[in-house]
Amino acid sequence: MRSIWNGAISFGLVSIPIKLVNATESRSVSFRQIHAADGGRIRYRKVCELDGEEVTQAEIGKAYEDADGTMIPITDEDLAALPLPTAKTIEIVAFVPAADIDPLQMDAAYYLSANGVPAAKPYTLLREALKRSDKVAVAKYALRGRERLGMLRVVDDVIAMHGLLWPDEIRAPEGVAPETPVTVRDAELDLADALMATLGEVDLSTLHDDYREAVEEMIAAKAAGGAGVAPPEPGGEGGGQVIDLMAALEKSVREAKEARGEPAEVTDIKAKKATAKKAPAAKKAAAKKTTAAKKTTATTKKTAAAKKTTTKKATPKKRTA
Repeated sequence: MRSIWNGAISFGLVSIPIKLVNATESRSVSFRQIHAADGGRIRYRKVCELDGEEVTQAEIGKAYEDADGTMIPITDEDLAALPLPTAKTIEIVAFVPAADIDPLQMDAAYYLSANGVPAAKPYTLLREALKRSDKVAVAKYALRGRERLGMLRVVDDVIAMHGLLWPDEIRAPEGVAPETPVTVRDAELDLADALMATLGEVDLSTLHDDYREAVEEMIAAKAAGGAGVAPPEPGGEGGGQVIDLMAALEKSVREAKEARGEPAEVTDIKAKKATAKKAPAAKKAAAKKTTAAKKTTATTKKTAAAKKTTTKKATPKKRTA
């Protein structure tokens, strides 16, 4: 893999020469803009709005637009004169638990490769230290003309770095949550739990882009002189508002079980709870019946014993002549 940046990891007084490599790649199908009438490519030209002349890349500079529209030219020399200690260094500033990093901050991902034989030992040292501490390293680095925040972690036997957004670049979720008060019943939560349990876990490596595959098949069919692929038939159900949440949850659980080859019966949560409530009452009634029967049996035995005793006392003894 081709490196996009060369520098070093600053780990206290230890410097580790590294190469930065992209860890991800886009697989999406890209399209060109064309003139629909004749199929000609549509291209963009960079034109100066003052004189209307097209300019080359060598003639293009940078500027900051002020609030009043004034353009303030900024040269590469101006930027190079700024104090930027992380220009060629990934400077580790702290080690924190991975849970402390908000996933909203996660950005591009890179692999850090040891640059040269002497870098192998300190690179391995940092990697093993990260493994044993079960923490991630927070670092600063400069890339493409600006200082950035990063997180270093271990992936297999490689140190990976995730670019992070600065905390002030994360918007607060104001006005996003439902404003209307909503009450969720226990039965609905039970069905949601059942649906989550039925869907279970998934091996992320088995997931793929169905839409991209359909686009590639359509392009291949048209390239072979065909008319593409037939449009899908419209579904019977639309994506409108769910009227009966319980019915939708029960149907979702049933379909998820059928997809996994399991019995599609869905336990009625209400009936289950009603049965659970009736069970203690039935047990109490049965216990009362058993106690009453035991008391009746004991009373009968005492009465019989008392009769026998009375009979014995009433019988006169025979006298010997």
